[in-house]
Amino acid sequence: MILKQYLRGSILMLSALIALSVIVTTAIRQALAIVDRINNGEIPVDTGSIAELVSNFSSGSEGSILNIATFVIGACWLIGIIDSYRLGITREKQSI
Repeated sequence: MILKQYLRGSILMLSALIALSVIVTTAIRQALAIVDRINNGEIPVDTGSIAELVSNFSSGSEGSILNIATFVIGACWLIGIIDSYRLGITREKQSI
C-alpha cells in the first residue's frame, strides 16, 4: 500500500484478515465450549484439566484449519516482504 500498489496490498491484507478471523473465531468457539463444560460441572476449574482440553481441541479437524490459516498469514507476510523488496529494487533502477 505504501508503494502505491493498492490491488496487491488489498489482496494481501484481505487474505491475512480472513485467515486471522478464522483463527480468532476458532479460538473463541473453543474457549466458549470449555467455559460451558466448566459451568456444567463436567470438568474441574484446574489449569491442568483446562490445558488438556485446549490441546485436545487443537488436535482435531479444527487444528488443521488453524494450521492452514497460520500458514496463510505467514505466506502473506513473506510475499509482502519479497514483493516490496522487488518493487523497491525496480523503482531504484528506474530512478538511476
